Amino acid sequence: MDATRLDSLLAAVPLPLVLIDAEARLMAANRAALAILGEAMLGRHFGLTIRQPALLAAIEAGLRQGQAGQARYGGGGAAHEASYLVSVTPVAGDGQQGVLCAFQDITEQEQIGQLRRDFVANVSHELRTPLTALVGFIETLKGAARDDAVARARFLDIMEREAGRMNRLVHDLLQLSKVEAEERLRPTEAVDLVALIKAVAASLRPLAESAGVGVEITGADGPLSVAGDPDQLTQVFQNLIENAVKYGHPGKLVTVAFTPLARDAGLRGQALRVDVIDRGEGIDPQHLPRLTERFYRVDSHRSREMGGTGLGLAIVKHIVNRHRGRLAIASAPGQGSTFSVILPAR
Repeated sequence: MDATRLDSLLAAVPLPLVLIDAEARLMAANRAALAILGEAMLGRHFGLTIRQPALLAAIEAGLRQGQAGQARYGGGGAAHEASYLVSVTPVAGDGQQGVLCAFQDITEQEQIGQLRRDFVANVSHELRTPLTALVGFIETLKGAARDDAVARARFLDIMEREAGRMNRLVHDLLQLSKVEAEERLRPTEAVDLVALIKAVAASLRPLAESAGVGVEITGADGPLSVAGDPDQLTQVFQNLIENAVKYGHPGKLVTVAFTPLARDAGLRGQALRVDVIDRGEGIDPQHLPRLTERFYRVDSHRSREMGGTGLGLAIVKHIVNRHRGRLAIASAPGQGSTFSVILPAR
């Protein structure tokens, strides 16, 4: 096959392809492959461009033994650490043996796998800590503290807290799994968000009073409706308002502000914006992009002290996504935080 026809054939394939001849030279490649390996690779020995041992061995086996194989290849530079699964296929022409290398981008699968491994590790850690405490206190109660009523009562209180922590974690894990499973199913029920949030604020009044924080609702002169799941929207604003109460300063107000929008650029239509504003310490901007990650905490110790599982904002994000809305977070140290939920208006 002449070079022009070969180049045309390779160019017609969207998958990155590289042809290596019997002399181990990179004799042809399409644009997708050149973007991975670089323009200067053509005509050179493949070992000068491809430096990863597993792929080098697979190519050698294809050239010398006519053996097909697969190997992983990572490249693309620091800005984009892409991962590829390379299929090496022997090809014969003019009595000579070459190989065709096809690069399949598996970056997304790799990232998903890493997220899954990180998630399992985090869950294991979050459960192991209270379990270790429970086992330790049980052993103590069976031994030295068996007949000490004061110590027994103190240990049982701690055990109750740790068991409650595990229960909250398991509950949030189940909620997150449920929300993720339903994320593509857009809810259609009419929900009066004003009535819903007033009910949430009323349920949190004892917590707010004990924290010395007031909760005010503004811009809610009448019903404001969205299409939604009332239980999940209750969970969203329960989480956001509760966090605002917990992290707000005593004597300061938490404000829940309604703003109807004639048009939201992100949602491309009419929308309803609800801002939950606290006057607490605020959050350093470097943390803001990661706040909705599972188990991400700005202050792990304080979060656990307040009963947080590290999953609340991840659940909020998925619920808002299910409602085809947006979650926006603005904060700065010393200036409090604003968590904004923007939902399509009904």
